[in-house]
Amino acid sequence: MKRNSLLILGLLLFHQSFSQITSSDRQRAEALLKQMTVDEKIGQMTQVTMAVVATQGWGNQEGNLDPAALKKAIEDYKVGSILNDVSNALTAEKWRTNITQIQDEAKKTRLRIPVIYGLDGIHGQTYTLNSTLFPQNIAMAATRNPELVVQAAKTTAMELRASGVRWNFAPVLDCGRQPLWSRFAETYGEDVYIGKTMGAAAIKAYDEDGLRKPTAVASCMKHYLGYSAPRSGKDRTPAYLPEIELREYYLPQFRAAVKAGASTIMINSGDINGEPVHASKYLLTDVLRKELGFEGLIVSDWEDVIRLYTRHDVAASPRQAVVMAVNAGIDMSMVPSDFSFADLLKEAVKKGEVSMSRIDDAVRRILLLKMKLGLFDNPYPEAAAIANFGKPAFQEIALNAAHEAMTLLKNENNVLPLSRNSKVLVAGPCAQSISALNGCWSYTWQGKDERWYPSDSRTILQTITDKLGEGNVVTCTTKGFDNPENFDTDKLKAAAASADAIILCLGEDAYAESPGNISDLALPEPQLALARAAASTGKPVILVLTEGRPRLISSIEPQMKGILMAYWCGKKSAEAIADVLFGDYNPDGKLPFSYPRSAGEIVLYDRKHTEDIREIFNENMTMDGYRPLFPFGWGLSYTSFEYGDIQLSSKQLKGAGRLTVTISLKNTGSRAGKQTVELYSHDLVASITPSMQRLRAFRKISLQPGESKTVSFVIDRNDLSFVNAQLKTVTEPGEFELMIGGKKALISYQP
Repeated sequence: MKRNSLLILGLLLFHQSFSQITSSDRQRAEALLKQMTVDEKIGQMTQVTMAVVATQGWGNQEGNLDPAALKKAIEDYKVGSILNDVSNALTAEKWRTNITQIQDEAKKTRLRIPVIYGLDGIHGQTYTLNSTLFPQNIAMAATRNPELVVQAAKTTAMELRASGVRWNFAPVLDCGRQPLWSRFAETYGEDVYIGKTMGAAAIKAYDEDGLRKPTAVASCMKHYLGYSAPRSGKDRTPAYLPEIELREYYLPQFRAAVKAGASTIMINSGDINGEPVHASKYLLTDVLRKELGFEGLIVSDWEDVIRLYTRHDVAASPRQAVVMAVNAGIDMSMVPSDFSFADLLKEAVKKGEVSMSRIDDAVRRILLLKMKLGLFDNPYPEAAAIANFGKPAFQEIALNAAHEAMTLLKNENNVLPLSRNSKVLVAGPCAQSISALNGCWSYTWQGKDERWYPSDSRTILQTITDKLGEGNVVTCTTKGFDNPENFDTDKLKAAAASADAIILCLGEDAYAESPGNISDLALPEPQLALARAAASTGKPVILVLTEGRPRLISSIEPQMKGILMAYWCGKKSAEAIADVLFGDYNPDGKLPFSYPRSAGEIVLYDRKHTEDIREIFNENMTMDGYRPLFPFGWGLSYTSFEYGDIQLSSKQLKGAGRLTVTISLKNTGSRAGKQTVELYSHDLVASITPSMQRLRAFRKISLQPGESKTVSFVIDRNDLSFVNAQLKTVTEPGEFELMIGGKKALISYQP
């Protein structure tokens, strides 16, 4: 196998990224800086949303720009960046028209500095009709296939560029260790290594062709730092994290992304230990700039500069909020709905509260990013890019990703796959919902409005009907996730009378950010009631979960014969679900999080030994403290696999040397299938309490029935490291347990 560490890839991409900025770019940037007025510099640091320059503002429906408003933004305020849409998805052609109009306006300014446009292409290009939507990050993590992440990101980059957009606010690198959090679906789950691997793969895909090429976009790692760990579980609320935890679980993904050549970074909207990250010079300058070596652009999140005054109460005035953020290290403010930032920053500069050197530092990075993207050479949508929108091959990539994400959690008595000769009842609010298959950032911000989804989008009911024919499918559902008809238990029981099995589709409708805040992880009672009603019929019930986070199902799980975790898998969700249910695809997804049993037992897989123990009194204890409903890495198959014993090139790892870990895997079943081989480690004794297990490497392989393959991992001391009490990443001498597929082996490390 390839070296499992990101070091080599990271270093290569780091040098590649910065080699994209030529010496002539730097000279040109410095020449421009010398010519620019204070107003022009501050304008470059200002980012506004489309509503500011659109006709009728937020009420705009067609995406038309207002020439007078556009002139005010670009010619009067010298705005350097625009983002977002107003209320609905636009055609790629409309995006190109708007980008052209914006750049035409920029050419009327004294220095003709182009505008950079940004969108949130979280799982495909959003806000754009008929763009390709892939599984959300949490589902991509379930695939355990970085190559699919690369393919999806490349597609997203091409479709963004085909629309004239060159900056994507992705990937999300927040570590999903708080399942209540409403942005959990945007994460790669609870594990650091998966987050590092998938995040670096996405960044590589976005810009590896070179940002001047019509197939690439500038990436934006987000949300730095600790955003995904709010104590309350609510979005944009405080986190309380000791620095040792920040460095162990939340910083490594960003460190890897910086090495991978990320162009920009967006900041955490919340605060950590009472300090808003937008005002933290320690995190933005000392850690991000100096320690991690990030040289790209730092952009705020939505309204988060002014919120230092309006929400966080750490600034005594709006101007002080601007001063705090800029001096901490913010280069560009996503204002986004007015020009207040520019006015306040100009005043602060006049009063000597922000130095011109800090302003020049920020503007230099903005100019260099625009040069790296080729905007100074040609700011308009490129003819070579236009043909890359909506290619048929993109749908195949989306289907492959959805297939590999499907995670079979339960298959009692091999109830799955279902026979094509069976008659099934398809029930539940997700059965005829398109939005519940896609989730957030799907053509609109919330993803709920199905008017904007492609006309060929399929529901679960439709794809199952395609498999079995109308005569073998009954339903008791209708369109509209929240339609009361979808929760009628009597209607379900009546419909079940003619069915051999019930496919019950439960979960979550689409949501994004704060509107997705919940106070209870349990599935809502009307859905649980449906499950109980289905079970009461005596028919086998197959539970299909389409959700962005693990909603609690412990009260109904014993009555479910099969459970399929389908996440939010994008355009091809329904097809992938039907293919797994009826055996046309052998499921191979693996949980990227520990599926909790109850709200009071949120224990993560990389737990401490004490979290494994349930102690009643002294010796009266059991080792069942970690007892999720389904553990991290769980995922069943329709075939079976058998692991051999772990083989080691040496039982001792010395200094900077390497050690090869090898294991054989055989498909002992009757179906072809894929299996992810995962290598875990456990430090037996350490200076701080060690984790019981940490994922250190993984590799997905395909096996035909009876076929065997050997998988090898090369590890070094970095693969056994942790953050110690002195906040240093170290590997301590001693013994380590290596674990693969239930097999174990001991090694020792000596410096």
